[in-house]
Amino acid sequence: MPEAAKSDPPAPPKRFWFLSLAALGVVYGDIGTSPLYAVRESFSGHYGVAPDAGNILGVLSLILWSLVLVVSVKYLGVVLRADNNGEGGILALTALITPDESGDGDARSRNLRGPLVLIGIFGAALLYGDGMLTPVISVLGAMEGIRVAAPELSGLVVPGTIAVLALLFFAQRRGTASVGALFGPLTLVWFLALAALGLRGILLNPSVLAAVNPTYAANFLLAGGLHGFLVLGAVFLVVTGSEALYADLGHFGKSPIRLAWFAVAFPALLLNYFGQGALILADPAATVSPFYLLAPAWAVVPLIVLATVATIIASQAIITGVFSLTMQAVQLGLWPRLEIRHTSATEYGQIYVPTINWTLMVGTIALVLTFRSSAAIAGAYALAIIGTMIVTTLLLYVVAPSRFGWNPAVSALVLSLFLVLELAFLGANVAKFLEGGWVPLALAGGIFILMVTWWDVRENVGRRLQKELVPLPKFLEEMTAKAVTRVRGNAVYMTGNPKVTPTALVKNLEHQRTLHTTIVLLSVRFERVPYIRLGARLSLEYLGRGFHHAVARYGFLEVPNVPRLLELFSERGMPLPLKETTFFLGRERVVPKKGPWPLRWRTHIFSFMSRNSQRATAFFRIPPDRVVEVGSQVEI
Repeated sequence: MPEAAKSDPPAPPKRFWFLSLAALGVVYGDIGTSPLYAVRESFSGHYGVAPDAGNILGVLSLILWSLVLVVSVKYLGVVLRADNNGEGGILALTALITPDESGDGDARSRNLRGPLVLIGIFGAALLYGDGMLTPVISVLGAMEGIRVAAPELSGLVVPGTIAVLALLFFAQRRGTASVGALFGPLTLVWFLALAALGLRGILLNPSVLAAVNPTYAANFLLAGGLHGFLVLGAVFLVVTGSEALYADLGHFGKSPIRLAWFAVAFPALLLNYFGQGALILADPAATVSPFYLLAPAWAVVPLIVLATVATIIASQAIITGVFSLTMQAVQLGLWPRLEIRHTSATEYGQIYVPTINWTLMVGTIALVLTFRSSAAIAGAYALAIIGTMIVTTLLLYVVAPSRFGWNPAVSALVLSLFLVLELAFLGANVAKFLEGGWVPLALAGGIFILMVTWWDVRENVGRRLQKELVPLPKFLEEMTAKAVTRVRGNAVYMTGNPKVTPTALVKNLEHQRTLHTTIVLLSVRFERVPYIRLGARLSLEYLGRGFHHAVARYGFLEVPNVPRLLELFSERGMPLPLKETTFFLGRERVVPKKGPWPLRWRTHIFSFMSRNSQRATAFFRIPPDRVVEVGSQVEI
């Protein structure tokens, strides 16, 4: 049975408080910008309800208990416990859904693993949609304050949003190290402003505090019928960003994330939501923009600036999360090799993926030009997030018994309660499918097809090559039986399967009729854990006649660096100077078999992705002048 999740090791006090402050900026940046539009959509959106006392208290009660059940109970209380060696996120969780070779777990759970892995991949695909939608709705929501401060300048909202987004994406190449330290303090200022504005509103009508009673939420849903149920689509906006709690687990740890929520984010959000409700109760016309109207006239412009900064931080957090998700997908074999740049010499998690960055920029600008307001895009945004939440709950069904020690029946009961709530949110947002909700689903569907196609065809190519290649023991036996000229130097042959002879080795011997005196068959393996300790990185085995087999292990959050790996060879008593070592890489070209195009489309997609993927030399950080590539063709 897998080892149970471990609690965070105690951190030094200064480090703990620093992590808690940093978590406030990175983890809660997204959920912290929801007050810009969530309450407004509940009353003035397409499915908004009348701003009377009963509806206001009912909506506030729904907001409060949604935050409690989804964020405090599900994510902070349950989901954070399902870490993968300290790392979180939907792909880290999917990596735990593996075939149970030991036979542990009930038969039903074992049968569900295959479909759940596909569901996990779809959940990861949904996060790419989140990466486009979060910057759009957040920055638009902030810039819409211009309509309150200076209505005559309303035409600047869309171009101003595009300008902010463009600057944000152009800044990605520089990394976030220089501004990352400011995220926490600036977000703290934002949450303090939320709390102060909320208190100002509550003083207008303290009776809104009665909404703490959950009966107001129940009565609202019972009395409101279908219209009241559809308001859940707007209420759901208050919990968007919850997945960040889990995705950023490895960067901060459980305790700092929990402290930042309960000490700052949660109370500040509640005060602001209740303050907006009190304002609407005093002046129903405030539903047009309750967030900005909470502030005195002199504070609106500074608040717009602060809100824009907060939305930039929220956008930066989700963009960084998409970069990390892409790196995980590459390591797990769900995505072709892409250029991944590390932007910090000290912080491993700070990376930049150019292809993804420019794709996100084009997508976000297109969405701004299409929807043109945060209200119009709210439905699309909600569907992307709720889909990911449901996927997380489904994956936990298999993970909970082994990770938490729960009885399968208890696991099903607890997770069913979360699932019922999330399905209710989904049902309330389905009505917005034709109003833009189809956008993230279509995007996720396309990415899902690409990821599964790459994964499946790649596996087929591997199986085909394994059948055609010469078994390594047979090759070594033939080497012993015949004389082969050996030349001075070292040769490293990259191989994915240590049981067969690499194509590059066979071709090299066939055409050159010589081999180097020292030959290393190097297999790079990505394990289903985030990191591999340095002592377990490399294993060596001598095969005879100058042949060695080496296995280099990396976690799915790590980027291999073969030249640096050579230093470990030297530490093991096998020096391989880079200038005296040649690397041989195989490069397979996949071509479709003859037949109708519908039967060959997946192969065409794979071939296109393969041609546009990063070269193996760059991915493994091997100097190009030390590499020899040997090509072959495979029909699928």
